[in-house]
Amino acid sequence: MTIAVIDYDAGNTANVLHALDKLGVDAVLTSDLTVIESADGLILPGVGAFPTAMAELEKRDLVKTIKSVVADGVPLLGICLGMQLLVEASEEHQLTTGLGLIPGVCRPIPASNGLKVPHMGWNSLDVVNDTPLTTNLQDNYVYFVHSYFTDVPSAFLDVTTDYGMPVPAMISKANVYGAQFHPEKSGEVGLGILKRFKEIVYANSTSN
Repeated sequence: MTIAVIDYDAGNTANVLHALDKLGVDAVLTSDLTVIESADGLILPGVGAFPTAMAELEKRDLVKTIKSVVADGVPLLGICLGMQLLVEASEEHQLTTGLGLIPGVCRPIPASNGLKVPHMGWNSLDVVNDTPLTTNLQDNYVYFVHSYFTDVPSAFLDVTTDYGMPVPAMISKANVYGAQFHPEKSGEVGLGILKRFKEIVYANSTSN
């Protein structure tokens, strides 16, 4: 079983790979379309700006490939910027089309209530919709660094955190999952999420 961590020069891949290695996952950092097409699961990591990231994915012909692999039922986990890229569009800098795998728009966190943007640090989670990834997450703390949030319909919103508003922390649709925080930087709680994603990938790969 192999999980492909998609390489598009958008950062934080070393920590993701280290966390997966701790879990005994056979993971490869790659932008090779053939490797991605044959992987049992995908992780789309990322830090940085949405328009730049989408341009890089397009340049590497990864948009079409990711959509095709997901359409075949392969599980995908987007992390931080990777989660934001899952939705239809973003208002960051300019309106930019996203992967469109989950309905919604990425919007700026309002700078209100005296709270700093970017939202940075440890925040507790509130599970609003149970999925295979949300087990034991209620009231646990994870690590966030972001200035934008995914405004998605409630049917796709799984976990929120309070930052002057209920900020989407995890979203999903079918075999596509997103975590706005960094599981790879969130201690045992984060490792637990990655472990459950590994289990989803394994279950899917053995059922096909």
